Amino acid sequence: MSMTKPLEPDELAWRCDSGVFSFTTTDELTVLGEVIGQERALRALDFGLGLADNGYNIYVLGESGTGRSSIIKARLEEKAKSEQVPDDWFYVHNFVDPDKPNALSLPPGMGSVIKEDMEDLVETLKRDIPKVFESKDYEKHRDEIIEGQQERTRALFYRLEKLAIEKGFLLKKTVSGVAVVPAKDGKPMSQKDYEALPADKRAEIDENSRILQDKLSDVVREARNIDKETKERINALDREVVQYVVNPLMNELFERYKEFEDVIGYLHAVKEDIFRNIDDFRPKEEMPLPFGMKLPKPEPSFERYKVNLVVSNKDTKGAPVVIENNPTYHNLFGRIEHKVQYGVAMTDFTMIKAGSIHRANGGYLVINALDVLKNIFVYDSLKRMIKTREVRIEDIWEQYRVVSTTTLKPGPIPVDIKVILIGEPILYYLLYNLDPEYRKLFKVKADFDNVMDRTAENIVMYAHFVASRCRERRLLPFDRSGVARVVEYACRMAGDKEKLTAKFGEVENLVIESSYWAGVDGSSVVTDRHVDMAEKERVYRSSKIEEKLRELIAEDTLMVSTEGEVVGQVNGIAVLNPGDYAFGKPSRITARTFMGDGGVVSIEREVKMSGRIHNKSQMILGSFLGDRFARDFPLTLSASICFEQLYEEIEGDSATCTEVYALLSSLAGVPIKQGIAVTGSMNQRGEVQPVGGINEKVEGFFDVCKEKGLTGEQGVIIPKRNVRNLMLKKEVIEAVRDGRFTIYPIEMVDEGLEILTGMPVGERGPDGRFPEGTVNHLAEERLRELARSFKAFGRPKRSGTAEEEVDKDENTKRH
Repeated sequence: MSMTKPLEPDELAWRCDSGVFSFTTTDELTVLGEVIGQERALRALDFGLGLADNGYNIYVLGESGTGRSSIIKARLEEKAKSEQVPDDWFYVHNFVDPDKPNALSLPPGMGSVIKEDMEDLVETLKRDIPKVFESKDYEKHRDEIIEGQQERTRALFYRLEKLAIEKGFLLKKTVSGVAVVPAKDGKPMSQKDYEALPADKRAEIDENSRILQDKLSDVVREARNIDKETKERINALDREVVQYVVNPLMNELFERYKEFEDVIGYLHAVKEDIFRNIDDFRPKEEMPLPFGMKLPKPEPSFERYKVNLVVSNKDTKGAPVVIENNPTYHNLFGRIEHKVQYGVAMTDFTMIKAGSIHRANGGYLVINALDVLKNIFVYDSLKRMIKTREVRIEDIWEQYRVVSTTTLKPGPIPVDIKVILIGEPILYYLLYNLDPEYRKLFKVKADFDNVMDRTAENIVMYAHFVASRCRERRLLPFDRSGVARVVEYACRMAGDKEKLTAKFGEVENLVIESSYWAGVDGSSVVTDRHVDMAEKERVYRSSKIEEKLRELIAEDTLMVSTEGEVVGQVNGIAVLNPGDYAFGKPSRITARTFMGDGGVVSIEREVKMSGRIHNKSQMILGSFLGDRFARDFPLTLSASICFEQLYEEIEGDSATCTEVYALLSSLAGVPIKQGIAVTGSMNQRGEVQPVGGINEKVEGFFDVCKEKGLTGEQGVIIPKRNVRNLMLKKEVIEAVRDGRFTIYPIEMVDEGLEILTGMPVGERGPDGRFPEGTVNHLAEERLRELARSFKAFGRPKRSGTAEEEVDKDENTKRH
C-alpha cells in the first residue's frame, strides 16, 4: 500500500478572487432586489399563494437566520399590491336578540362612513326631535287629544253619577278608586242608619248597589279604553311629528346604502327602534325630591345606534399582510372587553375588538409555528377557522367557569385568508406525522435551504447583499477584498468549498461587526483586514471555554501527548458546541487487549456514557476485526477501549478509526505517533467515511500543538471525503506551507495505520497469511496466541503440549 500524500496548502481552503468583482466599493452596487439561492422554497411559496383552496396553506420551514421571515414578508407585500382590497367589517346592535350582535360588511372605506353617518343621525335626532315636542302646534294637538279624553271620561262619570243620585247613591273617591255608596240627605249613609232601615228597603238598596256597581265597572273599563286610545293617539301623534325629522334622514341613508341588502335591513330596524323609543329623545325633565330639591332625568343611552368598526381597510393598498408576533388567542381571534360598574362586569357590542385574523381577512396572515403551539387554544381554533372559513369572537374561558355568566355571542365573520406558518423543520414533521388534520390544511411546504451552490452568479449576488445591508444599516462601504473575505467566511459557515451559507443573519452580523472595526480603525471603507478582525474578535468573545481547556492540556491536567510514541494510545478529536461557538477538543483514547472471550468492550458504553450511534460504531469495530483476522481460528480476546478523562456523554461515530488504531496497536505491540491526531468514521469494509466539524477538529488539535510547541512531526489524519469541507484559518495553512504541520487524507483505514506507526500494514498473500514485519501479521499472531492460550487454559495436559494440540486442531480445520 503506497504512503498517503499529505494535502497541499492550496487544498486546505478556497480563496475568493477579488478580481471577479468589477466595483471599487459597494456604494457602486444596486440594492439586492431578489432572493439568493432559494429557488425550491420560492417556487413552493408561489404555488401555495396562487392556489385559492383553503387546504393549501403554507408551512415555511428552515433554520433560523436563512431569511425566511424577511423573504416571506417581501414576497407577500409584492403579491398583495395587485390584489383587491377586502371589505370593511363592523358589528351593530341586534334589535331582535341583543346578546347576538350582527356582523356586517361594506366596501373598503365605507365602514368609517356609516359609522360617522350613524353618529350624525343620533346627534341630529337628539337636537331636532326635542324641538318638535316643544313646538306650539304639537302642544296644541296633544292638548286637544288629552282634553277630548278628559271630556269623554267626565261625561261617563257624570251619567253614572246622575243615575246614582236618582237611585239614592253617591260616587265616593277612595284610595283604591271610585266606589258607589248609599246616600241619606246628600251624604253617605252610615252603617247604623243602614241597619235601621226595614228589610225590604235594605234589599232594594242592595239590588240598586249591585246594579250601580256593574255600571261603575263598565264606566271604569270604558275610561281605561279611552285612556289607552288617548295614549295610542298621542303615540301616533308623536310618530307623525317625529317622522318629519326621521324620514328625511333615514331616506338619505337608504339611498346611500341601497345596494347593500344587509345594511338596509339594519337601517330599517334602527328606524323602527327610534319610533318605539321616542321618549328617549324628549326634553329632559327634572324629578322632584323632598325639600324642594330636583334631580335631573337620567340621560338615555344611544349606544345601540353606534357602529363598532372592527376592521377598516380605508387606507389599505391591495390585500392586507399581517405578521402577528404574539399569537395569543385574543390577539388572533379578537376579544370581548368588559367594564365594571358597581361591582358588576358589563359589556355590549361596542366592546368587541378584532384580532389579527379579522385584519388579515382577504389577505395573508403570517405567524410563528412554535408560538402557535405554545399559546393555549390557538392551534385548534386556527384549524377550525380554516375548515369553517369563518371566525368567531368568543369568551374562550366560559366553558371552564364554575358559574356561567351572561355574555355576548357575536355573529361569525366569513374569512378568505391564506395562513403562513414559519417554523423549524422538526415542528413541521411532528405536526405532519402526528396530526392528520394538519396534512389536510397545510399542504404546501416551502423548504428554505441553509446552503447554496458557490456559483459565479451567487458570489456576485453576495456582493449585492453586502451592499444592501450597508445601505439599510448605514454602514461603511466594503471594498472588493472585504466582500471577497465575507464570501470566504460564508463558504466556511456552509462547511463545504463548493457551497455558500444561506444563513444571512450570521452573514449580516459579520458585515455589521466588520464595519464597526473599520470605523475603530479610522478607515472609510471595510477591507479584508477588518473582516478578519471582526471574526477574530467574535471568536475571542466566545472562546473562553476553549482557552480554559487548552490551558488544562498545556499544564498536563488533561493529558494529551503531542510528541513521542506509545502503544495502544491515539489522540482523537471531538467537537464541543456550547451553543454560540464550536471548537475542537483533543482526547486521549487508549486500548488494552488480554486473554478472554469478552470481545471488544467500550468502557463508556458499559457505564452508559455513550449514545446509540457511538455504540453502533463499537459493533462495526468488532465486525471489522472478525472479518480481517478470524479466518481460520476464532476471535477470542478481551479488549477495552476508553476515552480517558472523559466526564461527559460521548456520541457519534467519528472516533471509529481512532479506536481501531488504538486496538491494533495494542494487539501488535506497535507504538503510535502521539503528534498525529485522528478523526474519521469507518464501515465494516474498512472504508473511511466523512465526519462533521472537520475544520474545528483540525484547528483544535493545531492550537494544542502550537501551545505545546510545533515540531514539524505533528498533524491530523482526516477522511479524504472531507477535503472538500476544509476551510481552515490562515495560521494553519501557513504552518502546513512551512512544514510545521501536516494533514493526511485517507480513504481506507489501513492508510492511517501506516502513517501512525511508520510500518507497513500488510495484505494477505496467496497463502492466506500477512507478510512478516507488518502490523497485521503481528496483530494476527497475537490473536492466535490468545486463542491458543484461552483454549488450553484449565484443560488437563495430554501427550503433547497444549500449544501442539491447538496447532493440530487449526491445521485440521484448514485442510
